[in-house]
Amino acid sequence: MKTIPFTRAARMIARGTWSFCTDRPLVVSFELTHSCTADCQHCDKGGIKPEPPDLLRAADYRRLRAQLKPMAVQLSGGEPLLRKDLEDIVRAVKEPSGLPYTILVTNGRLFTEEKYLALRALGVNQFSISLDFPDERHDDFRRSPGLYAHLAKLVPTLAARGHDDVALNTAITRENLPALRDIYERAKQWGVNISYSAYTPLRTHSMDHYIRSVEDLNLLRRTLYELVTLKARNGRIANSPWTLSGIHDFFLHGTIPGCQAGRRFLVVTPSGGLRACSMFDQTYTSQKEILKKWVPANQCGECYVSIRSYLDASFWTLLKDNVTSRVFSRNGRANQC
Repeated sequence: MKTIPFTRAARMIARGTWSFCTDRPLVVSFELTHSCTADCQHCDKGGIKPEPPDLLRAADYRRLRAQLKPMAVQLSGGEPLLRKDLEDIVRAVKEPSGLPYTILVTNGRLFTEEKYLALRALGVNQFSISLDFPDERHDDFRRSPGLYAHLAKLVPTLAARGHDDVALNTAITRENLPALRDIYERAKQWGVNISYSAYTPLRTHSMDHYIRSVEDLNLLRRTLYELVTLKARNGRIANSPWTLSGIHDFFLHGTIPGCQAGRRFLVVTPSGGLRACSMFDQTYTSQKEILKKWVPANQCGECYVSIRSYLDASFWTLLKDNVTSRVFSRNGRANQC
């Protein structure tokens, strides 16, 4: 896993502890656009859409970052690389301290080595690239011909830079369930880490990709156990054993109670509306309003996507999973245990 300078890690711990104790969001997902270069079968944001007339600009993101003070931000979409002013937005969300920890979530179609280097220099800490299959089946699932070949060339090139800040993200579906181990092997071959999450029908209202048969659930359980073993042996898997086991529980029961949307994380739409969760259209003007109107009534447990699964645990579990797995040395680096 990528090492974090000690001073930045200390700031992240302090910011995260403050946010946790004051019901401020640990993570904010800035949806920079709802347009996308792909049209994925498991997503509702496919295709190019007209920009809203009130599209947020860099100054708006600077204001929101100062207002919400998250420990981490996701720059997502749609496809965030469609934004011509993406570099200005990155400058706007970063503080001089290096916070918040900044993650760019992309399908990779528009990504290049030059863009990687430019965005990294501006302060993007992690680049999360979606991969649904370890071969050209990825193109069919995302309805984006040639995408896999592009990633197969680009991702190892970025990994060879040695910064260890590129990760693959795989949403587990009924279709790619048999390929999860092969996707891990592809990440290992390319020299990057991988994070797994669970498909939810909340976006598409389709159960076609949902895992529910006894045979598939048994395969999922065995595969997740194997991934936990591989994580302990070889690393490269970002999920903790706690979150991996939650994926099986989600598909088994159809729900995971205790969602912390609106409190631990929230979403900012391209027009600046605040949402507790990207799966629902209710939009608010402030987090205070979300805490008052959404959080007390939230009984939803119908997703286990990454932004939720990583933040559902107790404070001490989060600290153990995300911080204390690294030992901080006096030379200013954090080394993986």
